[in-house]
Amino acid sequence: MTANLHMNENPYLPDEKIRRAAARGLENLNRYSEWKYLIELKTLLGEYNHVSSERIVLSHGSDMLLREVINIFSGNRKIIMVSPSFFPVAHYALKQASRLTKIQISPSDFRLNPQLLLNELDEPALIIIDNPNNPTGKILLENGFAEKILQNKNALLLVDEAYFEFSGRTFAGMIDKYPNLAVARTMDKAFSLAGLRLGYLIMGDYFKDHFSDFPAYLATPTLFAAIEALRNTESMMANVDKIGREKARMEIELSKAGIHVFQSSTNFILIKTKIPDFAKKLKEEGVVIKDMSGEWLAGYYRISVGLPEENNVLLSLVKKLIN
Repeated sequence: MTANLHMNENPYLPDEKIRRAAARGLENLNRYSEWKYLIELKTLLGEYNHVSSERIVLSHGSDMLLREVINIFSGNRKIIMVSPSFFPVAHYALKQASRLTKIQISPSDFRLNPQLLLNELDEPALIIIDNPNNPTGKILLENGFAEKILQNKNALLLVDEAYFEFSGRTFAGMIDKYPNLAVARTMDKAFSLAGLRLGYLIMGDYFKDHFSDFPAYLATPTLFAAIEALRNTESMMANVDKIGREKARMEIELSKAGIHVFQSSTNFILIKTKIPDFAKKLKEEGVVIKDMSGEWLAGYYRISVGLPEENNVLLSLVKKLIN
């Protein structure tokens, strides 16, 4: 058995009703998806997020929307990002932006210094913050700090809330007040739909004006599965609860084994260890985790919470390596 604990996926399949809905979407595979289902999905997402459906744009994964925001706004604005941040988007920003400012968050508390960021807002800027942060799992942005950013006429703020269902923290409630705010979300994580890829952007008026003609074509299986998932969120919430309990158990056991564990508000755990070739040794035994040394710091690893049996294998191997 290979335990893939490196992609921050939900280890639990979506409810059977959701899987059946996706299968129904394959029945007319020769036809394009119907617009009415896209409208229904946006309506349900509006209700789920307590915003107008007119503020929502859909895409194949939230990372595609993050990239589109960079494409639209990076021409005449500098981009400000936290480092480390969601690596695919950070790499894309590095390639596309004419000016990119990275604000470091460092061990051990990984705190974002508000004043460092606010000092950068003396010219037009697009600020992209993943909250909670990936890979640290930390909450970086609180309401008061966000409002200080949004009250600056030079600032556009994009908050990536891919792990909202795990953290419970959101800025979606501020969308009506601040036209320069957007929130990116996904149904890949908590809703277990990573194989179908569905992301969405909740937009303040300024962002909304720039996305008026953004294409939103999604496959029928994706639409049907997402609609069913939003009609019945109980199974998603149950899976989030199970993942939370497993994460707490893993944190305790890893700490007992002498691993430095950083508390997170996500479905993954960031750890630090001096065990040489830690990820390589685990992979040789069939457990894949994310080695952060190539893109960030040596000795740091990100572990997705898997099924209990997968987590047990990981914990047993960690104890074996330490002993």
